Amino acid sequence: MSATLTVRPTAAEIDPVRTARRRRRLERALAVLTPLLVLVAWEIAARTGAIPVRFFPAPTMIVSTAGDMIRSGVLLDDLGATLRRVVVGFLAGSAAGAAAGLALGLSGLARAAFDPFLSALYTVPKLALLPLLLLIFGLGETPLVLLVALSVFFPTWITCMAGVTAIPEGYREAARAFGASRWDMFRHVLWPAFLPQLFVALRLSVGVAILVIVGAEFVQGSSGVGFRIWHSWSLFQARPMYVGICVIALLGLLCTTLVTALGRRLLPWAQPANRR
Repeated sequence: MSATLTVRPTAAEIDPVRTARRRRRLERALAVLTPLLVLVAWEIAARTGAIPVRFFPAPTMIVSTAGDMIRSGVLLDDLGATLRRVVVGFLAGSAAGAAAGLALGLSGLARAAFDPFLSALYTVPKLALLPLLLLIFGLGETPLVLLVALSVFFPTWITCMAGVTAIPEGYREAARAFGASRWDMFRHVLWPAFLPQLFVALRLSVGVAILVIVGAEFVQGSSGVGFRIWHSWSLFQARPMYVGICVIALLGLLCTTLVTALGRRLLPWAQPANRR
């Protein structure tokens, strides 16, 4: 007598849409609850004296200080200065990096000519270029914006070039079989395959832009969130310093979320089925 093997479908197989929605709700709940629990534990530890308030002020104290800085206009002025530098530098650097990545990805000769040179420049710490930029352009906004643009250019270029070179040759052969022109090849094959890599590069680069501008504002500048953090440290004022750190963290989260949402909106074909 042979045994009968019964295979029952899982909940995901029976109703994949409902399972995917439930999974997304769980992920969102974890994304909110995890930092909330950390803040609650931090607050309790600070209030009970388990950690020194001098170095680790309670989150409610940081929020109170942030409110005072907003009412005085200091925080908004610093945030506006940092945002302006990040946006201008990010747009310039990402546009140049995407163009370079696309050009070098499509042309083997251009890749052979410029890839070693750009790869060598990529390894140079970008903050090390700030003194050179200050020497050439002087004090002001230009060196800071250019430093952000340079920092964004390289990861965008590398990611976009890799995305173009990774396009399967079968896609191009299929387009040629249907008599596609060079413009049709670019529009219907290369460009749709290139765009997802571009948004991956933008998501990486926006974080790099914020990291670099904060470091640059430590060294040079009389405004910006990075300057406020460094200035607060020099005066041994922990609360304004934590306000600046929290603002940078929230700014990075907001920018990354916006780029990700824009990519999902513009590139529905590049999203997994359970994310659509």
